[in-house]
Amino acid sequence: MTDPTTLEKQLSAAITTSLPDLPGRLDSEPQAHLDLIRQTAAAQRTVEALLQSSVLAARSAGHSWETIGSTLGMTRQAAQQRFGKSAPPSDTGAWPPGETHRLSPLTAFDEMEILNRAGRYGWHSVGFGTLYHLITRDTQQWEHRRVLAFDPGRGALEAQGWGRVGTLWFPWAYYTRPTGLAALPAPAAGLDFFHLPDPPASRRDDR
Repeated sequence: MTDPTTLEKQLSAAITTSLPDLPGRLDSEPQAHLDLIRQTAAAQRTVEALLQSSVLAARSAGHSWETIGSTLGMTRQAAQQRFGKSAPPSDTGAWPPGETHRLSPLTAFDEMEILNRAGRYGWHSVGFGTLYHLITRDTQQWEHRRVLAFDPGRGALEAQGWGRVGTLWFPWAYYTRPTGLAALPAPAAGLDFFHLPDPPASRRDDR
């Protein structure tokens, strides 16, 4: 666990340096102190949003409201009331044309396996929320990646053709890209990618 003093120093440095000229103005300009208030308030809103996302991520990892409340030093009821509101999907704002489905319930531990299984049949994520992804179908196979939102390697992924899905969802960022391989024929079992077995290796590369 991070030392609270260290975290406080890191946050203080991030806030004051987010306005490059702020540190030098604090000794002589009264306005600079109001700018610091605005920047600190913006940081507080950002931290609240990150806390909301981290709680929802914990829910997707299977933690109960009682456990989350205990971690935050509050009751189960208080935690659920504060953080249990339905979050809007993190989508692109405009879904691609074609059939779109809600793939649910997904957890932090099975979502990537299920998404990549669906991707072999041409389905890929275009948005997501707590315990679900919105998927749409294409004629080619797709692959999915999930990385930490603060991973410096995200830029390299985008340079390799990975497209980000929606907005960041702390602590995760989701990416997808087409493989260039023809999508496998629709399974007879329909869209039950939760229980559909993986296709044989010899069929995954069918063009």
